[in-house]
Amino acid sequence: MHDTDGRSGRRFGLPTATALVMGNIIGGGIFLLPASVAPFGTVSLLAFGVLTIGAIALALVFGRLAERHPHTGGPYVYAREAFGDFAGFLSAWSYWTMTWVSNAALAVAGVGYFHVLTGSNPSKGTDLVVALLMLWLPALANLAGTRWVGAVQMISTVLKFVPLLFVAVIGIFFFDPSNLGSFTEGGHSWTGGLSASAAILLYSYVGVESAAMSAGEVRDPERNVGRASVLGTIGAALVYLLGTLAVFGTVAHDKLVKSTAPFSDAVDAMFGGHWGGTLIAFAAVISIVGALNGWTLMSAQSPYAAAKDGLFPASFAKKKRGVPTVGVLAAAVLATLLTLINYTTGVGGVFEILVLVTTFSATVPYLLSTAAQVYFLLTGARDKVQAGRMARDMVLALGGFGFSFWLVAGAGYAAVYQGTLFLFAGILVYVWLAARRKAATAGEQAAAQPAAGPAEVPAAERMAAAAEPVRP
Repeated sequence: MHDTDGRSGRRFGLPTATALVMGNIIGGGIFLLPASVAPFGTVSLLAFGVLTIGAIALALVFGRLAERHPHTGGPYVYAREAFGDFAGFLSAWSYWTMTWVSNAALAVAGVGYFHVLTGSNPSKGTDLVVALLMLWLPALANLAGTRWVGAVQMISTVLKFVPLLFVAVIGIFFFDPSNLGSFTEGGHSWTGGLSASAAILLYSYVGVESAAMSAGEVRDPERNVGRASVLGTIGAALVYLLGTLAVFGTVAHDKLVKSTAPFSDAVDAMFGGHWGGTLIAFAAVISIVGALNGWTLMSAQSPYAAAKDGLFPASFAKKKRGVPTVGVLAAAVLATLLTLINYTTGVGGVFEILVLVTTFSATVPYLLSTAAQVYFLLTGARDKVQAGRMARDMVLALGGFGFSFWLVAGAGYAAVYQGTLFLFAGILVYVWLAARRKAATAGEQAAAQPAAGPAEVPAAERMAAAAEPVRP
């Protein structure tokens, strides 16, 4: 049975759930995105629009699924209900590995912005300490309870969006169309530029499932999960689009394609001086810490739901102050190990391979969730499909599946290869847990059967004996 997390234990209202979605979608990548897509021209803005439609479709699907199954675990719950234990485990395993590996990557990325903010020089010792602080401060906030998670998420979301919105809004007054460059750049056709820029932007919307994943902590999840998913996705899209447009219009194109801090360059172009770097570095550090706060919670929710069903070790199902503490600690420790590998061992390529794993692992729960919605719609499962919504929900589900499939294609061959290997490695964990469950069930059945007494004779044998003739 899934934990329904009684109403009294729900801590996230609609604003906090929306902030969770927005904060998880927007991490540190936004601060480099304009420079990343500038080489393809302004067609990349069209790519943003197309991806936003797909992301909103996916958010709406998660909202509808949460109406049917308003439980913590989101994608895991939907996959298991539709396709059974094995599909549910694959969803939980894939999502769990994605969260703690990406947390390590976020912490490492945050170190660079920290040096810009403080003006300090990089060193392995200092960088390691800063990265570990970025991992463990959000973990401690999670261990303090869901109220603290919500408070940190709200504050960090506001603090990081103020500078970004400042650039987006004020940039309108400094916008110069001559800075935009052409619609297509680098010899690409518009379709080629659209596809190439979309491949870079695809993962900008990972995190739309955050409210569904924490549905057990959201008040009135049947209504608020869907609303938070859509509002959070739209909010993130506005920041992405307006921010990128403002940078395109304030920084000359030939300079933008070489920029390592496009938002900082935009502020400097508007007002002169070099204080823009400090402002944007502050926003980036806050953004990454806020994302780590939300993703740390996500890293505990999927194994928590799976553990309630015996598909993850039982310790992951324990909660304290509304938070699965073992899941939080496990994710923090594993991310710490990856960070230590990155800074101390000097083993080349290991960290990069694990980051590739996250790009594929994020898509597996999306594909299974949207496929589950198609299954529920076709079968009318649990009497929740309304005839008036059938066509609309099917279009959204297929659109969400298509978007998720595009995510897989955009991940690249290396990511799919490495991610598939890591996903298959989880099968051994499933086999071990399934064998333990079967042994436990067999033991319970044996204990429930009454032992036969020494003088007890089966009824069939007594009847046969009575039928035999008495011999002298």
